[in-house]
Amino acid sequence: MNDQQLLRYSRHILLDEIGIEGQQAILQGRALVIGAGGLGSPAALYLASAGIGRLTIVDHDSVDLTNLQRQIAHTTERVGQPKAESARATLHAINPECQVTALVERVDDARLATLVAQHDVVLDCTDNFQTRHAVNRACVAHGVPLVSGAVIRFDGQVSVFDPRRADGRAPGPCYSCLFPQDQPFEDVACSTMGVFAPLVGVVGAMQAAEALKLVMGVGESLAGRLLLLDGLRMEWNSISISRNEACPVCGTPHQ
Repeated sequence: MNDQQLLRYSRHILLDEIGIEGQQAILQGRALVIGAGGLGSPAALYLASAGIGRLTIVDHDSVDLTNLQRQIAHTTERVGQPKAESARATLHAINPECQVTALVERVDDARLATLVAQHDVVLDCTDNFQTRHAVNRACVAHGVPLVSGAVIRFDGQVSVFDPRRADGRAPGPCYSCLFPQDQPFEDVACSTMGVFAPLVGVVGAMQAAEALKLVMGVGESLAGRLLLLDGLRMEWNSISISRNEACPVCGTPHQ
């Protein structure tokens, strides 16, 4: 790191758990953020400000006036612009050293497989089960940890699904273990149900925190745990998640 980087990231370097080595790992890290909306905005902002070396943002949608109540990566002047490109402009202003790639596209399984394989961690900041399951399948297939978040009304949730186990233990549960992909789930849109603006900031920031911990290899991740936030009471609940051996995505195949 040069003198400017040592100064910019000094508050990280002061932390014994991070130090020079941890910050260097962040600078060399590669994060994929799927969705540049309510969750993706704060998640990407914190990843970029923390110095993540390479950040890819994927979103096919454009900035709408109704987004600005909570999607803090965008501005009034950018209404009508692609969200991914709007987010890239914001991130560049915060940290020009972060290499940000903006992909204005709707990704399918094949495209996700290519993208996931090129990154160290994936943040699912989408709002529909179909995409979440597609992202999960790609992460399991390529052994890349997935940080998942969701918010609707005053309720939020966040977890980590990590298919890696370097210590010889079995991999942890995947997203499909918690929400089986063969079961019907009704997508609930914030356009009809509403969403409390600061809540996406809380959950998105937690996604960034978990992603950075995974990149550095510090602390204990949320793998195997689902955190639920009741925003009205401001109470957190933690639920243990077990791996489903019969899961069609990550379960043990039968011979």
